[in-house]
Order: sequence, then structure tokens, then C-alpha cells
Amino acid sequence: MDETQPLSRAGEVLRAHPFAVDVGIAVALGLVTVVLGGGGVGTATDVLVSLGLLVPLAWRRTAPVPAAAVVAVVGLAQVGLTSSFLAANVAVPMMVYALAAYAPRWASRTGLALGLLGAGVAALRYFGGYSYSAGSPVFYGRGLLDLALTAGAIGVLVVACWAIGTVKRGRIQREAALAERAQLLELERDQEMRLAATTERARIAREMHDVVAHSLSVVIAQADGGRYAGRADPEAAVGALEEIAATGRQALADMRALLGVLREDGGQEFAPQPDVAAVPALVDDVRRSGLDIDLLVEGEPRDLPTGSQLAAYRIVQESLTNVLKHAGPASRAWVRLQWRTDALELSVLDDGRGAAAAIVDPEGRDGLGQGLTGMRERAQLHGGRLEAGPRHGGGFGVHAVLPYGRSR
Repeated sequence: MDETQPLSRAGEVLRAHPFAVDVGIAVALGLVTVVLGGGGVGTATDVLVSLGLLVPLAWRRTAPVPAAAVVAVVGLAQVGLTSSFLAANVAVPMMVYALAAYAPRWASRTGLALGLLGAGVAALRYFGGYSYSAGSPVFYGRGLLDLALTAGAIGVLVVACWAIGTVKRGRIQREAALAERAQLLELERDQEMRLAATTERARIAREMHDVVAHSLSVVIAQADGGRYAGRADPEAAVGALEEIAATGRQALADMRALLGVLREDGGQEFAPQPDVAAVPALVDDVRRSGLDIDLLVEGEPRDLPTGSQLAAYRIVQESLTNVLKHAGPASRAWVRLQWRTDALELSVLDDGRGAAAAIVDPEGRDGLGQGLTGMRERAQLHGGRLEAGPRHGGGFGVHAVLPYGRSR
């Protein structure tokens, strides 16, 4: 066991109860200066003045200004009530320290001025100035140099206590600033965690929408085609069912890989995320669903961040899904990838019904709005932009630009 732990715990307890500590200090000083000082108990006046100086020390940290005011009043009364310098006057430099450490600035400066004034008065009154005799002051002789040295010694003690209290004030302010900074950092960390969780939920929602919507659209297209073709060609129906099964298995695998990120265990392995290189396979997959689709690739492929690669794939996937759902029968689509010098430009166009599909479905369950929102979010997330809308002459078009380097 570390020997410093009991001392550390004791220090924490004392810091947590400042008033109790100050009461203990005041009681201890009272015992030393009043009961034991000078070999015994002084006059009743000396005892009352000493208690008046020492008792306020119990509030030197919790209420420094009122406590200092009481000490100042009692000290002023002491000059006229006592004939000897009391040991309890140690309360004066202690209160000067408390004002410098715990009170406002104006109280700290006032305490210093009163302490220096009190040093001169005490030197003049008790160490060579005058005394009372028959109710009138009688001056007696000590050298001016001795008087100045005595007042200077008391003044140095007062200034030293004030300086130490000022240092203590600076330490308290630094500790408070560090505590506030730690609290702000904790709040900022919590906000970042909430923002990261929100961003991750939005990303997972986009991925699930893209995977589910695309796979279901392909399955529906294959089922419709197989139903009509199976009447004349049973082999076509078998092929459609096989394609439906393959699409369903692939969708299930994608969903498992996507939901795997929510697992807490680190042993889960995931398939690589699709990129631009997987777009031709995606086009072939959609073409097998019965859609007449052409793929155009222009320029030499360039290095593109992984996130932008996934965004490009998902934008093409969602656009083709919308074509399958909304373009109508006997429609045609074009996918164009252009590797420019500064960005990848991609377009997905069709000559079908386009945006009019939302009007055809009176219940509005087309999902087009959510899909377009997800595509725009993907493009903006990687510093790009996306435009989508009906084409002149019919059909719908999606146009996106993804820069090679994310803009700052």
C-alpha cells in the first residue's frame, strides 16, 4: 500500500471542510495565546479583546470581509482598552492573508492598507510612544529609530502575509480555470460523441436504404418478368427464379456485413466496400433484370478516396433503383463515368416517366425523396455536389461530381 494515500485522503477531507478547519485553527490559537500566553490568563479585558481578535478567524475563508471588519474594529478598540501588546494580534496578519487570498481585490488592498496603518499605531502605542496615566496620555522616550524599526518589522510581516495570500489567490484562480476547462472539454467530448453517433446512424440508414431498395427492386423486376415469360418459356421462369435467389442471398450478405458494425466483438470480418470498379458489375446485374442500360466510361481512372468510391457506387446504385421503380416499361438508361482532371463526374439518365412516378403512386410510397436526400448527403459529405430532376423531353437524370481531394 502506498504510504502517501492516507495523507492524500486526509488532505482531501480537510479541503472539503474549510470551515471546520478554520474553527480548529481559531480554537488552537485561543488556547495558545489566551490560556497559555504569558504564563497564565490576563485581565478580563485582555481575554475579551483576544477572543474578539481570534474568533473571526473561523470565518476567514467562508466570509473574509465581515470577519476582517470585526478584527479591524476590535483592534481599534484594543488601542484604548489594553496597555500591553497581546499575542492574539497574530490574527491581524492572518486576516490580511485571508483577504488577499479569498476576498475581492478591493478588500485585499484595503486590508493591506489597514494592516500597515495598524503596524504604525501598534509600534507607537506599545513600543515607545505613549501610555495612559490618570486618564491622560503621557509620552515617554525611546529613540525614533527604534520606533521605526519596530513599525517596519510589523509592516514587513503584514506585507509578507499579503504577498503570500496573493500567490494563493493566483493558485485558486488557476485551479478554477483548469476545472472549468476540464468541464468544458468533457462537455465537448460528449457533444462529439453524440454527433458521431448521429452521423453513424445516418450512414447506416443510407446504406440500409440503398441495399434494401436496390435488391428489392431487382427482385420485383425479375419476378414480374419471370411471371410473364414463364407462360411461354418455362426455362425463362427458372432463370428468373435463380436470379431472384442470387439477388436475395447477396442482399442478405450485404445486410449482415452492414449490421456487423453494430456488434461489440472484434472478431467479425467484413467484405470490402464496393467502389467505382464494381459499377460495371452493378450495371450487368440491373441489365439482367430486363432494363436496357448502357455504360460509358471516359478518361483514365484516377486515385479516389475510399469514401468517395463508395459514394459513387451508391449514387449509381440508387439511381438505377429509381429507374427500375419509376421509369416504366420499355425504358432505357445510360450510366456515364467521366474521369476529369479534378473530379469524377457521373451521370445516370433514363427516358422513362421520371419524376411523374410520384404522381402515379397516389399514396406517395415511392421512396424517391429519401433516396435523393441520401445521394445528396453522400456527395456533400465528400466535398462534391449532386443535381437531380426531370429531363427535357421526358425521363429523369442524376448528375454528381466527386472531387479527388476533399475540399476544405
